[in-house]
Amino acid sequence: MAETTAPGKGRRVSTSGDVEVSKYLETAEKKGEAVPDPTALPKSSDEAIVIVDFGSQYSHLIARRVRECHVYCEIIPHTAPLSAFSHLNIKGVILSGGPSSVYDKGAPTIHSSILEGRVPTLGICYGMQALAHQLGGKVALGQHREYGHAVLHQSTAKHPLFDGLPSSLPVWMSHGDLVTEAPSGFRSLGYTENSPIAVMGNSKNIFALQFHPEVAHTPLGKQILENFLYKICGCHGAWTAGNFVEESMQRIREQVGDGRVLCALSGGVDSTVVATLIHKAIGDQLTCIFVNNGLLRREEPERVQDTLKRRAGLNLLYVDATEEFLSGLKGVTDPEQKRKIIGRMFIDVFERQATRIGKVDFLAQGTLYPDVIESKTKENTTSVTIKTHHNVGGLPEHMNLKLIEPLRYLFKDEVREVGLALGLPEDVVFRQPFPGPGLAIRIIGEVTADRLDALRGCDWVVMDEIKAANLYRELWQSFAVLTSSHSVGVMGDNRTYGYVAAVRAVTSDDAMTADWARLPYDVLAKISSRIVNEVPQVNRVVYDITSKPPGTIEWE
Repeated sequence: MAETTAPGKGRRVSTSGDVEVSKYLETAEKKGEAVPDPTALPKSSDEAIVIVDFGSQYSHLIARRVRECHVYCEIIPHTAPLSAFSHLNIKGVILSGGPSSVYDKGAPTIHSSILEGRVPTLGICYGMQALAHQLGGKVALGQHREYGHAVLHQSTAKHPLFDGLPSSLPVWMSHGDLVTEAPSGFRSLGYTENSPIAVMGNSKNIFALQFHPEVAHTPLGKQILENFLYKICGCHGAWTAGNFVEESMQRIREQVGDGRVLCALSGGVDSTVVATLIHKAIGDQLTCIFVNNGLLRREEPERVQDTLKRRAGLNLLYVDATEEFLSGLKGVTDPEQKRKIIGRMFIDVFERQATRIGKVDFLAQGTLYPDVIESKTKENTTSVTIKTHHNVGGLPEHMNLKLIEPLRYLFKDEVREVGLALGLPEDVVFRQPFPGPGLAIRIIGEVTADRLDALRGCDWVVMDEIKAANLYRELWQSFAVLTSSHSVGVMGDNRTYGYVAAVRAVTSDDAMTADWARLPYDVLAKISSRIVNEVPQVNRVVYDITSKPPGTIEWE
């Protein structure tokens, strides 16, 4: 029989059985939906929370807040039965919001295994409405759409969900429908001016919030989530970087056995942390390959080799594949094509190297959770594809190496914590992210040697001035983009017709959302002046003031 975890306990209890799980896995495989692989996931034997995704733009924020409480969690499709994740010690379920109405045709529903109430459950926004609708309550279109700040008043005193919180508190609403009648056995625990049932709960530890506790606009929202995790689910907060390192090393040893691993090294924090983690786990069974694909920044190949050989002591092979990659990208302008070509060529290079160094069984990659969430994969079918990450959806379907991705379920700040726990130097750990496809996706249009040289010059200036202004650590990313636009200019007495370069600088916590950085005018002025003077191909510089959403951090 398949199993899940009883509320607040470490023991296992039977659920709907192997037949249901087998049926789900078969259907999910056909649809390309999530098919959990226990060997590829953190064991998290102490505790785990699952977040059921109904298509909310905030699902990843819920996961972030839960992780910040040092509790491991995963986002799963709403079609999945809990029994399919019995390798996790599930202590609670959180139902996300979503864009649907419960009365829409084909609206997502809560799986019956959750409604059984075997583990504590918290519905948020659409999650609350779905609970009410499926358990016999009533949901209706509100007289007034409630979007923005509201004041929540508790209907009952000293409830564990609101432990330590004032009787009235500001919350963030974003809904049109609302619960007008709670299901049998539920009672109202809180209300706002427009929502008479803004919070509800029953004696089986099923609760629901009409507001969003995960967003910054609900100032005390994190404490509400902490109360749910610790006081209702019985979590202990054991999810730490140190624990992750020990657990991952054990899992890597079990997965690899006496096999050999190739690691794709870029010099960025993700691949460096992966390589260091695997090296600590299996030592000389790991060989790292650094591919110069010709899409790197100025002096980067030299710096990466020096850093990883000197500081980390890794067994590093250097491969110069510049001509091969530029040839493969010749004439290509579509960004999705670029990503997939680069992903395929990376694998080709690694497989060739593998045959030269002997038998190799695994390929290690620095895939992160935002990569998985943004790409259309078996673990993410509710959200649309934003872009294919070259190390997620850009990989060939058939390749000769098995994947090891120990960071696949981590956010970037968690990777940095792991890096520090591994003893990596801060200048490596806090290096700004650099995309796997490199400068290819910062050149709009065809990638050529001449355009790469121009972009390298622009990027060098941006980095130099950002560091000189002591802004590097304050920014998530800062870089230049070479657009496909040309503009007329004048230098001296001569007319010019050069490229337009864009400068991009953003602040973010996890790359899932980002805001454009309000760089000082004098810094922008220096960047612009230096670019047009030092990069002959460029005669105009613009600054990108688009946040994410609606834009993405990278232009392609």
